[in-house]
Amino acid sequence: MIRIVVGRDPIDIGAEMTLAEGAAGAGAVATFTGLVRADDSVGMLELEHYPGATEAALTRVAEGAVARWSLGAATIVHRVGPMTPGERIVFVAAAAPHRAAALEACAYLIDRLKTDAPFWKRETRGTDARWVEARDTDTAAAERWERH
Repeated sequence: MIRIVVGRDPIDIGAEMTLAEGAAGAGAVATFTGLVRADDSVGMLELEHYPGATEAALTRVAEGAVARWSLGAATIVHRVGPMTPGERIVFVAAAAPHRAAALEACAYLIDRLKTDAPFWKRETRGTDARWVEARDTDTAAAERWERH
């Protein structure tokens, strides 16, 4: 089961966990939840995306994880729109027969979505807003999966 959700609604972790835990053959579910950080006095983070293309890119990432680790489920829920520090921005889950595969697949999902999906971030600090450039550390994290 692959579940991809991109939207403005808050992420319901309990509901998402219930769905992932119900995957056929699941013996382990690994998750990652990303929160909006208040780095350097960020007051608001706004995400934009390219509808249709974003979901397709996230589906390809999830399909890659399912095939590589024989997952029973791969979930990516990503918010768009304005968010404030402390709000959930992304939730990723990988359900597998064993914990090692679930943990590796979860790391893969978050690493790959950061570089493979078309999201654009704008941070606001006081009255100043700026677009966030891609980070070299995100690219390096995604590329490590090419070598494995």
